[in-house]
Amino acid sequence: MTDSTNLLAGAPASVGAMFAERVRKTPHLEAYRYPEQGRWVSLTWAQTKERADVLAAGFLALGLGHEERVSLACSTRIEWVLLDLAVNSAGGAVTTIYPNSGPTEFVHIVSHSDTRIFVAENAAQLAKLDGHEELTTQVHHVVLIDGEAPDDPRVVTWAGLEEAGRRLLAEDPECVRRATEACTRDTLATLIYTSGTTGLPKGVELTHGAWVYEGVALEARQLIQPGQLQYLWLPLSHVFGKLLIAAQLGIGFASAVDGRVDRIVDGLGETHPDLMCGVPRIYEKVRNAVMTSAPTGAVKSRIARWAFAVGRDSRPYRLAGRRMPALLAAQYRVADRLVFSKLKARVGGNISFFISGSAKLSSQVQEWFYSAGLLIVEGYGMTEVTVPFVNDPSTPRFGTVGTPNPGTEVRIAADGEILLKGPGIMRGYHKDPELTAEVLTEDGWFSTGDLGFLDADGYLTITDRKKDLMKTSAGKYVAPQKVENAITANIPYVSQIVAVGDGRKYISAILTLDPVALTRWAKNHKREHLTYAELTQLPEIRRSIDRFMARANDRLEPWETIKRYAILDHEFSVDEGTTTPSMKVRRAIITERYNDVVDSLYDAEE
Repeated sequence: MTDSTNLLAGAPASVGAMFAERVRKTPHLEAYRYPEQGRWVSLTWAQTKERADVLAAGFLALGLGHEERVSLACSTRIEWVLLDLAVNSAGGAVTTIYPNSGPTEFVHIVSHSDTRIFVAENAAQLAKLDGHEELTTQVHHVVLIDGEAPDDPRVVTWAGLEEAGRRLLAEDPECVRRATEACTRDTLATLIYTSGTTGLPKGVELTHGAWVYEGVALEARQLIQPGQLQYLWLPLSHVFGKLLIAAQLGIGFASAVDGRVDRIVDGLGETHPDLMCGVPRIYEKVRNAVMTSAPTGAVKSRIARWAFAVGRDSRPYRLAGRRMPALLAAQYRVADRLVFSKLKARVGGNISFFISGSAKLSSQVQEWFYSAGLLIVEGYGMTEVTVPFVNDPSTPRFGTVGTPNPGTEVRIAADGEILLKGPGIMRGYHKDPELTAEVLTEDGWFSTGDLGFLDADGYLTITDRKKDLMKTSAGKYVAPQKVENAITANIPYVSQIVAVGDGRKYISAILTLDPVALTRWAKNHKREHLTYAELTQLPEIRRSIDRFMARANDRLEPWETIKRYAILDHEFSVDEGTTTPSMKVRRAIITERYNDVVDSLYDAEE
């Protein structure tokens, strides 16, 4: 293992310094690409620095102090990236807010973080400040990215922020450089609030040193090459998205930035990237769309099934780097021409690999993509530890999240919990030293709350969250993530699932169905006149899911199988309080709110 001290020797002291160094190294290479009025516009690193410095000076003109928080409530777009670089260059700390955050969570984050400057993407985000007197006195300035400023002296438009920055730079050309040089690796760079699956989110303090380490460590691993292009749609409010900005600064690759999820496939086709990072649900949706694109029995469906059977047979040879038998190789070429090439074209035609993170990826989904010649490698991280693990695309090991980045130490506790130590670990929970002490020891070991194991080569496999483990009345432990992954991988209509059964005789599940897949089914079966809610309750849908459920259960141990399930007529949502803004299900809230549904899945004597 590479020692983190040696790894960071001579590395920049801060995000702003790492940004400046990247610009010095490759000023004329492309840094970012973004959509504007129907076309993609490109920025070099030098142009990015020029724009970010103007914004940084604008924040300094508004009175931004060292480590003071600037909250961003904005979707993934080039302005988010520029603001993040600007705030860090100016010595401030970015507090991230999901644009779909509800009012309670929004007020908590802005208030708890002591935000002085708030950046709103549009009028809808700006309106979230209304009616909260405590925020009126706390938030001194508001920057509005899109739209005209209302009659409020605190509000300045994007153009107004840039104008203030240009004025200050004209008076004091060195103001941004001085602010950057005042930052050390111990300076607060980012305050990210956790998803809050069990209550109000906790503020995680991540320093400049954490991001510098990630940039340097990923550069050392050479997983991504300078000059490559990634498609960046992930929420930049999330640690995974912020990591990708740091990785760019360290390595020097470019990003096509567009956070519109409904535009991902179109954007991939327009930009032809080399790689894309995503969450498992995105890859599941692509697979489900292909699997349900033609009615069962249709010629197109039979050809696709044959092609993926060939792809399945080819996997062991390709993973091991061995030559396929002549007949199999010939079949694979035909399968590629008829089926796989079309799928590759849909994702831009130039993908070297995908990276999946934020939750465990189903091995079936991973293997399905690899059958088609598209590699997905898994990484592992969490808000408190950034992203310390990722599989090397040149030596992937399916089912694992790879080996640790150089400088990160890992050990497995007696109960199977994963413990981590390294420069990417948080400084602590904001304003909560007691909670920090519960998970972070004085010598720097962080208790992740995740269960897993290391193989002989140091590859980590995640099995589940420690607190999520269920125990049936027969004394069998069940990892809900394993059960849920089996279902989402084998039932193309499922969008969300919560496995239940703690203390019960057997495992059951609450399911919601994917509106897009259901609409496609309705079209194929001439049921377009029915609403989503009506479609979810059709006996035909139930019978179809029964068949898929049997396939999913074949992948599970007898005590893990789903004996009964309920299909809701609506999806879980942020508004309902059953998912976080990052779309993770809130298990405790769901099982409490749908307690009658859960009870209906068990015998009366229970």
